[in-house]
Amino acid sequence: MTPDTLTFADARSARPASTWSGAVELVGRSHAISRVQELLRRAAGSDACTLITGEPGSAVESVARELHGRSRRADAAFVMIDCSAADSGGVDRLLFGSAPDLTTGSGPRNEAADLEPVTRDSSVAAAVGGTLFLQDVSELPASTQARLARIARDGEVRIDGAAVATMCRLVASASPGLDADVHAHRFRGDLYRRLSATRIDLPPLRDRAEDVPLLAQRLLDDCAAAGAPARSFTQTALALLGALTWPGNVAELRDAIHRVAAETDVAVIQVEHVLPALRLLRAPAPFVPSGNLREARLRFEREYIAAVLQHHGWRMADAAQTLGIQRPNLYRKARQLGIPLARLSE
Repeated sequence: MTPDTLTFADARSARPASTWSGAVELVGRSHAISRVQELLRRAAGSDACTLITGEPGSAVESVARELHGRSRRADAAFVMIDCSAADSGGVDRLLFGSAPDLTTGSGPRNEAADLEPVTRDSSVAAAVGGTLFLQDVSELPASTQARLARIARDGEVRIDGAAVATMCRLVASASPGLDADVHAHRFRGDLYRRLSATRIDLPPLRDRAEDVPLLAQRLLDDCAAAGAPARSFTQTALALLGALTWPGNVAELRDAIHRVAAETDVAVIQVEHVLPALRLLRAPAPFVPSGNLREARLRFEREYIAAVLQHHGWRMADAAQTLGIQRPNLYRKARQLGIPLARLSE
């Protein structure tokens, strides 16, 4: 197999896309996600093994499905194995089959001596001609890694004794810490090298904040596609969502949007509808209605402006630009709302 390693540097000239019709993880027009979009386009034209890395909460499965759907294997099967969901014996049975002499890899071999044996009820056999997606591949036991390394090396297997040359494409996902696992010999280096012949590193949402408003609207549209009424956000509500860091990445943002969709019935979602659905780092206070509407709006405004300031490291110029107001007005608002001026800076 000839390596076709792709890096972000290979795609620096990619034209940014305003939206993405497929995987929600890939929606956006930031430079970071535009490079990923280009890497995926290039990977879709290849049969090389592909490694997709992303922090917890990244929608790696949707990216793997997008890769499969854009490849020449799109009409064949997409088979997913969650490598962390079963013990070593269970994962072996899922991947390689149920025959006793094959689950250990020690069964008798014929003249196709070096091909890895599997049975027809295995996921490997089910994915022949298509894509086998290994989610959280770093969770595989060493014995399973060894068998997969042979499959990745040969590009074919022996199914119930017969050699099958039209193999599946191996796509795997892992956390960015997989490199450290390889260096510490917790993950096989030969399997890693073959899986990462093509590599796509998904950037966390904190590195592509300008994409969050587009992602939020796309997730809201997905709710409508599932039967909810069609709705939209105000610009200030989208600015609030874009000002947060989202340590849980797309999964956390999706949960927040689903809560907004479930807890409101308005056609246009405003800041005051978004704030109660956010799971902030501090313990949320129980909601107790108090004060009139003007007082409630002031509380929401304070939360919103404080979130924008926090996102920008309390730099007044950057926060004022996001809020669409002049710095003197932001200073005045901060004083009026009781936001500590000691933390503000230029």
